[in-house]
Amino acid sequence: MEKESAVASLGQSTLLLPAWIKAALQANDRLKLYLSVLQSAAQRAANPAATSPDWTREIAHLGLRDATWLKDVATTAYLQDQTLIVPELSLWLEALASDLSIMARPLCDIAEHKDEALAARRDLWLMKIEELNDEEGLNPQMLNDLTHGNRHGSDSFHLLVMDLHKQLNAMAVAVATEDVDGAHVWQVEDGDRPLIRAFMRGLARTAALKFSHPGLDTAVTRDGKRLLIQNDIGTNDAHVLVIEVEKQAIHLTYSDLHAARFGFFQQMLEGIGFEWTVFDPRTTEGLNQGKPYQVGNAIFSAADDEALQQALEAVASRIVFVIDWNRARKRLQEFVRKPVAVAVLRFAAEQDVGHMAWLLAGGEQLIYEAMQAVDGDAFRIGDRLDQVLGEAAAQAFLQDLLRVASIKLREQQPVALIADEARLLLARVLQRRTFEFDLLAEHAAFCHALALALSEALEFAHTTEEGVQRAKIWERKADHLLMEARRRAERQPRWLPMVQLLDNMDDIADALEEATFIHSMTLAPHLAGLPPAVNAVLGELADTTLAAIQDQIKAIEIARHMSEHTEPADSEAFLQALWRMLRAERICDDLLRNARARIVQTLHTSPAVFSLANELAATIENATDSLLTAGYALRKQVFNKSGMSA
Repeated sequence: MEKESAVASLGQSTLLLPAWIKAALQANDRLKLYLSVLQSAAQRAANPAATSPDWTREIAHLGLRDATWLKDVATTAYLQDQTLIVPELSLWLEALASDLSIMARPLCDIAEHKDEALAARRDLWLMKIEELNDEEGLNPQMLNDLTHGNRHGSDSFHLLVMDLHKQLNAMAVAVATEDVDGAHVWQVEDGDRPLIRAFMRGLARTAALKFSHPGLDTAVTRDGKRLLIQNDIGTNDAHVLVIEVEKQAIHLTYSDLHAARFGFFQQMLEGIGFEWTVFDPRTTEGLNQGKPYQVGNAIFSAADDEALQQALEAVASRIVFVIDWNRARKRLQEFVRKPVAVAVLRFAAEQDVGHMAWLLAGGEQLIYEAMQAVDGDAFRIGDRLDQVLGEAAAQAFLQDLLRVASIKLREQQPVALIADEARLLLARVLQRRTFEFDLLAEHAAFCHALALALSEALEFAHTTEEGVQRAKIWERKADHLLMEARRRAERQPRWLPMVQLLDNMDDIADALEEATFIHSMTLAPHLAGLPPAVNAVLGELADTTLAAIQDQIKAIEIARHMSEHTEPADSEAFLQALWRMLRAERICDDLLRNARARIVQTLHTSPAVFSLANELAATIENATDSLLTAGYALRKQVFNKSGMSA
């Protein structure tokens, strides 16, 4: 007599629960595969041109290697009128009925654990499946009744499977025969315990970061050669993590409603050394509002037992960081762009501080209150954090805030203290705010590119149409920076001086772009370019302008960090760069006169070239006039910032 039969004959059917639960969970995996294959078949039948997934790996993984009929369903099913004709339908229905019975057995066939409602639903579906044996195919209504996940409508086979799965997970925890460092464990071997302890060690290392949020319960059992670990990471049906350990390899299956969170978890595990196979997103009616959810497998091959345990510990330590991850990302996106929000959460995970403390301490409200409390002129209603601070500074502030919130909340400090910390952090960022200078530096970089291209064009007596168009693009990008500053000045008066400075700098870009165009006209076929002597003096004028712009860039970078506490050496370096830039204007005045004299001497017999050369020289010199004006405006800005009189 088999052991299970012997135990049952003694009236101790409860002792069968661990084995029955294990078999039920395996049946759950098979039922989900059957339904996935059916949905794939229906989609392909409706659209024959669509690519059909290859289910070979999943079928083999679940031990269904002989189920050739299952592999054929997705590729051979077809529509006849509105009915889905499924080859070997009877085999498919038999598999559904068999595995539904196995899955429901722990919850419906043991008197002390029987759930009457689930038993009634199971019996109803077994009857419906039996009736389907008389049909040639599945009509739209029956197909929907089998696969839909909409809890606001009628019951479905899929809903029954999901409800059974939830109850089985709860029962598995309740009937666990052993506790290993907090894991609910049954029917494992002695050699499994170091692996279980490694996993629980990693879980314990970061579990405190979830604070009062539910989750992270772990159930472990053995299935033949595989050690199975399941962790409760959420309440949603599609958010599942299952780990299988066999020999020195870890096979992990992860599914998630949110593609961004899936990618986040995927990237964390890639950092540990896992290799991923990510499947095409799946869609199930009633889940994720009908939107696709992501499923993937990850594999880690360990060199030895120590590496295997280290990998299990590392994986477990990362699970807490996907709890409420999407909610945290959405809250952060009220202040920064999505990629920056994800980067903040990645930092919080890498530093083992997490995001739950920030959410519990108030989340976005914590930041809004800090914005209202500091520097009344800095933030206006509707301002985003990155628009005022700049993206880099906003990201740094958010990372610091998540770190501080985690530390203070773990120390059981009051939320009011975290709110004060948020205000102090933001005040410090505002004190060293350099976003305005980011715009100046970017604009100066476009001016430098224009000046360098012009100098090279004069040196080599060559300008292409492509070069002219590139100069126009640079000038337009520089102009957009000015427009951005004007837009900000409409909301924040503190931007007005910066607008004036950028306006002066924009005249530099305009002059250099115009000079590039004029030079290209001198190279027209019927003009054949400028004489070397004229090119040389114009080149000297352009080179001096280029050097002055390089000094402007240096002055802007030094000015970015200047304040009343600036070191004397930095102040001296700023003034030296500024005065070199201003002196260049006087040098260019003299160079313009020399250029005009050379033009008169050389081109007096060629009126068209004479006019273009003279206009080119004047236009380059106009750029240095604007540099002079911009230099004085920058000097005033820095003196005001440093608390000195201009």
